Amino acid sequence: MDYGSKTVGVAVTDQLGMTAQGVEIIRRKHPAKLRKTIARIKELIEEYDVEKIVLGLPLNIDGTSGDRVTKTKAFAEILKEKTGLEIIFEDERLTTVEAREILIDLGKSEEEWDEYIDMVAAVVILEQYMARHSKEDKEERQVKED
Repeated sequence: MDYGSKTVGVAVTDQLGMTAQGVEIIRRKHPAKLRKTIARIKELIEEYDVEKIVLGLPLNIDGTSGDRVTKTKAFAEILKEKTGLEIIFEDERLTTVEAREILIDLGKSEEEWDEYIDMVAAVVILEQYMARHSKEDKEERQVKED
């Protein structure tokens, strides 16, 4: 997920953890109102049989935490409480930049970016997690073989 002040971009992976697909952007009118957002997330968890949540962590470019990290961690606590699922943070620095590049490559105009950017960023976050997780699994198997 890509959590923002008024949106949550959502992506899911297939059963084998090979691909990430954008699902939707959950929009809310007020940043502090999360009831409907959480309800929709719970529906998606059931629909896609989600086992854990990967949530983008919006660190500053230098790796420090700021106000957005604090808000994201508070959202994560609510998610964990309401869903009972493990929340895994994934560094989301530059994912919006990468999402913009993907949208440009797909021929989307700047006017269309708002319609897709958070969902594409969620896909990028999930792909980063999957790539890192796959690399860690390979390294663990290699150590066991040695």
